[in-house]
Amino acid sequence: MKIIIAGCGKVGYALAEQLNEEGHELTIIDINEEKGRLVGNVLDVMCIQGNATSYRVQEEAGVKEADLLIAVTNKDEVNLLCCLIARKAGHCQTIARVRDPGYYAEIGFIKEELGLSLAINPELAAASDIARLIRVPSAMEVDAFAKGKVDLVRFRIPENSTWADKKISDATKKFGFSLLICVVERDGSHDVIIPDGNTILHEGDYISVIVSPDKMKALFASIGIESKMIKDVMIAGGGTLAYYLARKLLESKIQVKIIENNRARCDELSELLPKAMIIYGDASATDLLREEGIESTDAFISLTGLDEENVMLSCYVGKVSKAKVITKINKINYGGIIDNFDIGSVVSPKYITAEHIIKYVRSMQNSMGSAVEAVYRIIDNKVEALEFSVKKDSRVLDVPLSQLKLKKNLLLCNIIRRGKIILPSGQDMIKAGDTVIVVTTHKGLDDIDDILA
Repeated sequence: MKIIIAGCGKVGYALAEQLNEEGHELTIIDINEEKGRLVGNVLDVMCIQGNATSYRVQEEAGVKEADLLIAVTNKDEVNLLCCLIARKAGHCQTIARVRDPGYYAEIGFIKEELGLSLAINPELAAASDIARLIRVPSAMEVDAFAKGKVDLVRFRIPENSTWADKKISDATKKFGFSLLICVVERDGSHDVIIPDGNTILHEGDYISVIVSPDKMKALFASIGIESKMIKDVMIAGGGTLAYYLARKLLESKIQVKIIENNRARCDELSELLPKAMIIYGDASATDLLREEGIESTDAFISLTGLDEENVMLSCYVGKVSKAKVITKINKINYGGIIDNFDIGSVVSPKYITAEHIIKYVRSMQNSMGSAVEAVYRIIDNKVEALEFSVKKDSRVLDVPLSQLKLKKNLLLCNIIRRGKIILPSGQDMIKAGDTVIVVTTHKGLDDIDDILA
């Protein structure tokens, strides 16, 4: 597809990187000529210097022939105006990043009046991801599929686990419920395995498991991971993400403490979140953290504006506390760089935003086929987990799975049919109307038929 990206900051670059990898024809508009030149050299895409709200600049970028314009500049008003002009000038579909809580509270009206195809709020999406991690504190990552009927949960096999040194088929056979280990990462080697029943698990392996939320506690108990409900959370940094997250946690009756070093922002948060405790101070001051009870808190979430500060804070908390630790990282390409740091779960708003937009692009690209309902890039973007809503006329319909020639390094994890979760066997078949969850190292699948070799 022909796609225009307005704005080449952190989110714009992450999007350009992924969409370029999937073979789309990209044009990037940014007011900063040097930034555009740098991105153009790295990704080999067309870059135009100029104001993306200008009709002339959009015309030069090919808006009249474009299928989609994605506006992800650092200003909501600019993004909305970009999309409005694109709709009028080129009749293409439009996606806008909208971060301001005031705008997002009225997003339904804004989408309808401006003809937006999608509005995405990175901080709100990241807050939802963090809230899931708080709900399942023993997990390092939690991704939801099929409207919450099943989760993809990533965690590490602990020392002396009953699962260690066993085949997957032996480790999981005693369960009276359906679960599937779909990814294994060897500790220290960075090898990623799409396993089968004969794959042997080891202490220290990171594994990703498909399981229903109500069976999560039993799963962790079997593996030997302590599962404890989180009742209080300390947040370093009081930005927009902290606000959205605190609101979600307070709705779940979790106590929230926010440490923020800007006095005016503290006053603002006190009004917005009257049930939260807002502390004016520097979260990097260890004396303040101890004074506020870091050693006994259930969870610590580092959401300051500096990646380096977030990493160091999380490392410190991991040493002095047993708290669940979650770290926000935006700028650093952390693959391989911070693997040896004990910073708990990592959340990146830019990649979460990119996942939402990639899902829309793939569904748009294949609007007549089996729509992509969810797409998650996991394990430093090495693996994709996808949810397909299966339509009629697919080549995979009504054929026993044992007879389908599937791509290598691909695992068909679940079939959800009329609300029932099916752990597929060789005799099961995919039917029209099913939801199918797939995990694979292949990138760019946008239709259920793409699972075939």
